[in-house]
Amino acid sequence: MTEQYVLDLQDIDETQVAVVGGKAAHLGGLSRIEGIGVPGGFCVTTAAFRRIMAEEPSIEDRLDRLARVDPDDRETTRTLSAEIRRAIEGIALPDDLSAAITRALTALGEQTACAVRSSATAEDLPTASFAGQQDTYLNVLGPTAVLQHISRCWASLFTERAVTYRRHNGIDHRTVHMAVVVQRMVFPDASGVLFTADPVTGNRKVATVDAGFGLGEALVSGIVNPDVFKVRNGEVVARTIAAKQRAVLALPAGGTQEVAIEGQRQRQAALTDDQAVRLVRLGRRIEAHFGCPQDIEWCLTGDDFRIVQSRPVTTLFPVPEPGDQENHVYVSVGHQQMMTDPMRPLGYSMWQLTAMVPMTEAGGRLFVDVTPRLASSASRAGLLDAMGKGDPLVRDALETVLDRGDFVPSVPDAAPGRRAGGAPAPIENDPAVVTELIERSRESIAALERGIRAKTGTELFDFLLEAFEEHRKVLGDPLSYQAIMAGMESTWWLNDKLGEWLGEKNPADTLTLSAPDNITSEMGLDLLDVADVIRPRPEVVAFLRGVQDEDFLDELAELEGGTEARDAIEAYLDRYGMRCVGEIDITRPRWGERPTTLVPVILDNVRNFEPGAAERRFEQGRERARQKEHDVLSSLRKLPDGDSKADEAKWMIDRVRTFIGYREYPKYGIVSRYFVYKRALMGEAERLVQAGVLPEAEDIFYLTFQELHEVVRSKQADSRLIQQRKEAFRSYHALTPPRVLTSDGEAVTGSYRRDDVPAGALAGLPVSTGMVEGRARVVLDMAEADLEAGDILVTAFTDPSWSPLFVGIAGLVTEVGGLMTHGAVIAREYGLPAVVGVERATTLIRDGQRIRVHGTEGYVEILA
Repeated sequence: MTEQYVLDLQDIDETQVAVVGGKAAHLGGLSRIEGIGVPGGFCVTTAAFRRIMAEEPSIEDRLDRLARVDPDDRETTRTLSAEIRRAIEGIALPDDLSAAITRALTALGEQTACAVRSSATAEDLPTASFAGQQDTYLNVLGPTAVLQHISRCWASLFTERAVTYRRHNGIDHRTVHMAVVVQRMVFPDASGVLFTADPVTGNRKVATVDAGFGLGEALVSGIVNPDVFKVRNGEVVARTIAAKQRAVLALPAGGTQEVAIEGQRQRQAALTDDQAVRLVRLGRRIEAHFGCPQDIEWCLTGDDFRIVQSRPVTTLFPVPEPGDQENHVYVSVGHQQMMTDPMRPLGYSMWQLTAMVPMTEAGGRLFVDVTPRLASSASRAGLLDAMGKGDPLVRDALETVLDRGDFVPSVPDAAPGRRAGGAPAPIENDPAVVTELIERSRESIAALERGIRAKTGTELFDFLLEAFEEHRKVLGDPLSYQAIMAGMESTWWLNDKLGEWLGEKNPADTLTLSAPDNITSEMGLDLLDVADVIRPRPEVVAFLRGVQDEDFLDELAELEGGTEARDAIEAYLDRYGMRCVGEIDITRPRWGERPTTLVPVILDNVRNFEPGAAERRFEQGRERARQKEHDVLSSLRKLPDGDSKADEAKWMIDRVRTFIGYREYPKYGIVSRYFVYKRALMGEAERLVQAGVLPEAEDIFYLTFQELHEVVRSKQADSRLIQQRKEAFRSYHALTPPRVLTSDGEAVTGSYRRDDVPAGALAGLPVSTGMVEGRARVVLDMAEADLEAGDILVTAFTDPSWSPLFVGIAGLVTEVGGLMTHGAVIAREYGLPAVVGVERATTLIRDGQRIRVHGTEGYVEILA
């Protein structure tokens, strides 16, 4: 079969990315849309690129070397990329290829001015736009110049920025090929970019038009600020007319030139409102054709629009599918659960099946539709109150939506809503209540383990569906709910009343130190005990420093003291091996599956602590709490009606110490059950691999629970679906999930609305009192933590699995969190000053900087 080196744009559509690259495929698709004007032209296909690459064998060797370069070695990347570009540009075009291109140019008009534009196969994709990564040349005149610039476009596949971008997106250099688009040049009066969704807020109903005079290069290169038009429902709702001092124009002899715009014209609008609205109408037609919001480059000549590029907007957070045309407001589950990373389909579908409320998925994250509760005045106040206590930014975002007046319509109240907080739950201050609840949870998990043991195939899935019912029943246990609320409400009462009576700020933080029955804080202290076993055994310590394989526990027994060390670690894993970072996603590797995760933390504990540290810390916390109680009660008795106030406070202190530790246990029960489910499902996955249904056991992670059930029943799996899910999951990591999202796609950001934060400080939510100054350690992966005594941990979020790190730090700063989320509870338990909900903390604070954490006031100062 003869390779086609040149195709007319009219003969191309968006299914031909492998042949013509992303840009040309989209241009071909655009040219088929009625009413959309696309400059005529042709595409030099990827077949031509492959032939050119084969002409120079040294390129293959350099690609091998490039693949082995450390991603952080920019100098070597720069050198190899430049060598590859020079080699490509030095290759003479074969006669038949040159002739094919020249014939296509003659059809356009041999001396017609052309735009010569790169079109890579990994470009303008739904998950990665590659905008600006390869080269474009404007106003190219004559066949010789066009051929030369085609070679430059091929070479631009290996600019340093393009190579780095592919690495960042996990794309192999060898799998990407370059086509080149040659189009008739447009000489516009104005040009710019149209986003069919607001690129800042994500609102799908608001289009944004950026416009400037002359060629679009002036906007792309940033030499001028554009006019900006916001268009909604066929009218301009906002406009900003910039002073456009410069423009890029085409030169008669070829190429372009930056020129100054005369003063009077600088403030003229590049488009009229009517033109902006008409352009958006064209954009909506293009968006409908491609099925997603588009980033569109346009030119205006006279009153005629030409579209020169359209690609998906890849930075927008996806919108949940509501199934109707009504307005909806969604709240992020991840921000409540301290896990904002994307979840794989098996993970989010199982959380949906075991959750107490309906949840919807978007971008690998889960959301709860709170529209009905916002619409009813009876439930609205309770929802806002609960959200505000958990995360003030969520409350503020919801109030922002409500303040618009028309997005959430009010509905008649169905029944009186239950307000969060208020009077304490009607149970006695009896530690036996917590003991009973913990025993119930243990018995339920033991019954689950016994019942699931012999189940396989579809019988396993039938059993799991029944187990999920029991799971929800355990979560909804009224006594468990009362115990949790008793601890939380007494915390709020103590902070409110002691603040009112004594001027105390967050006294419950100290009164709850070393509270009993806190499984998460025990997890951190127990790892200190493991370090005590290992510390006096130098051979074991040296061995652990070099551990890489997950079977290291088997090798420990061969070392002096290794048996005791292994037994201590295995005992720890028996109790906590179901935990891991991001543990609400069942697909995440548990400590029991990947024990090497704990090794750096154990070694930090060996280095930073003396023997017996766990018991000392617990006793010190308990003593501080006792002293605080004594001081508070003494101060209260000196007040008018002091004995009554002291008696009331004493009852609340006893209550908070009885129940606040239990706050952490239900999550422990959930992940314990999840580990049982996971082991059974992985056994099923191994059987599917053995039967040849799946190539890898972990492929089940990319199927929902319901889809996996069907695969087990039918013994057939859709490999293309699994691959698409893997690619989508990888792309979701680049998206930042909003706390609040509307059905219009708008990511609504809240703010603290405070005037007590010093200039330059980072505002957040105070969750654990005290002030500490120290070195910031920005840690995004617990396994890579390298902490010294006195360090302040700065991270995106902390679920319970991070608590072993808390014993060795002096303070905590997180981007996500609330007063009663796990990181906050454990920070108070350990007496660590902590501020959570600090937006972009991991980018604004650099690793190693000195910072001061104001855990009482709720802000962070960057000192140096």
